[in-house]
Amino acid sequence: MIPPVVPATFLSEHPGAVLVDVRYTPTGGPDVEGYSAGHLPGAVFVDMDAVLAGPSSPETGRHPLPEPQAFADGMSALGIGDASVVVAYDDAGGAFAGRLVWLLRLLGVDAALLDGGLAHGGSALEEGLVTREAAHFSPRPWPPEALATIDDAATAPVVADARAPERYRGEVEPLDPRAGHIPGAINIPFAGNLADGRFRSPEELRERYAAHGITDAAGVVVSCGSGVTACHDLIAMEHAGLGRGRLYPGSWSQWSNTERPAETGPQPGSKPSIDPTGRISG
Repeated sequence: MIPPVVPATFLSEHPGAVLVDVRYTPTGGPDVEGYSAGHLPGAVFVDMDAVLAGPSSPETGRHPLPEPQAFADGMSALGIGDASVVVAYDDAGGAFAGRLVWLLRLLGVDAALLDGGLAHGGSALEEGLVTREAAHFSPRPWPPEALATIDDAATAPVVADARAPERYRGEVEPLDPRAGHIPGAINIPFAGNLADGRFRSPEELRERYAAHGITDAAGVVVSCGSGVTACHDLIAMEHAGLGRGRLYPGSWSQWSNTERPAETGPQPGSKPSIDPTGRISG
């Protein structure tokens, strides 16, 4: 497969690649207005809520995985087929585009994040909506070995929480009914995978995850608020050569709607430090 993260030069080297805009705001939803006002030339827009997730509920979380047929229909309508090469971007360092990339790679489709996203696409923006001829995308079940249930998250040896430190610690919770984190989870904010809006080098990422005791992604369950930004950590680990971890799709949006215990405060043994976003973490 192609690498999980590619530079803008990849687009000129692969003119047949399908470019997808996945801009989204957690409080405002799919940013189709921002896309229409200016996007990378030729990029189609994908609706996170309608295509990359199933119906939300307290029982399943805000962004449960879509049904395979619904996902296949959504990809087909975007002009993405079984043999397509897909490059996705957003304006948040891949925080949202990572969801599409991870799902496609999970099914064996060549897909990658555009490093640096919209700001580093290397082209003048174009306005309006782009449509492509529909393609054939075969519905395939999500590989169960790549996913974690709520029970798995409760018992996994390593659960990585990709949310911002203040949400992990339970100091704020703007979206879900309870604050805190899954007991025993470690905090690896997805923003720390980036430096100046681009992914850190594989060597730097290996050092980052090794500092959290992760030298092999196998057995690592990654959670976040609703299973979206967790994909950023999963892609970062793959980019670092650590292999493929597991996604807990329900994440905190599911866990916090149950009576399962929650922890607050910094992870045991951590020391306060400044992460790349400027926030105090630990």
